[in-house]
Amino acid sequence: MVRAFMRRMARVLNRASGGKLTPNMVTIFGFLMHIPVAFLVATRHNLWAAGLLVVFGLLDTLDGQLAQLQKRESARGMLLDSATDRMKEVLLYIGAAYAIIQSTGRPYLAVWAVAAVGCSLLVSYMNAWGDAVAAKYNIGKHSANKAFRGGLMPFEIRMTVLVVGLLSNRVALAVIVVAVGSAFTALMRLLGAYERLGKDDVQG
Repeated sequence: MVRAFMRRMARVLNRASGGKLTPNMVTIFGFLMHIPVAFLVATRHNLWAAGLLVVFGLLDTLDGQLAQLQKRESARGMLLDSATDRMKEVLLYIGAAYAIIQSTGRPYLAVWAVAAVGCSLLVSYMNAWGDAVAAKYNIGKHSANKAFRGGLMPFEIRMTVLVVGLLSNRVALAVIVVAVGSAFTALMRLLGAYERLGKDDVQG
């Protein structure tokens, strides 16, 4: 349903701009808008932050739909999309760390924000590293990607947990859940990829 809506939105925006609105413009705009969102998280305007996270999170779908519509899907676009997603998380967890320090009276809890961003980056790193290794050693793309992806806490789920934490005024708890879930996901991806690569070594 969301993808269908964003596909229609992509058609409308493409027509309105005469094709001048590019997927990369949407990607960069979505990233820049996470700067004020991170500020709202830091200053504990949680409802506004949650609402805008949902709105700008949809841009992650819009840029892909626009790229398909304009036939502009490219490796550079995928790189930009992935890199800005990681930058968004860094910004958001900086905001969350500040909010935790200011609101809980227990500043040591901010260490969970550090853990959350670190483990989140590990999850994405396993995906990127796995794709690179699969390409280098000509490992079956579908089976390799299945080992390097998936799991309990991909990007979309991490953002959903953060939104729920903002709406319930439980940002510290949400950050802890993201940290633990992401650590587990990264470990599962590592073990799955290690096993999959081992099988290809034997077959090779």
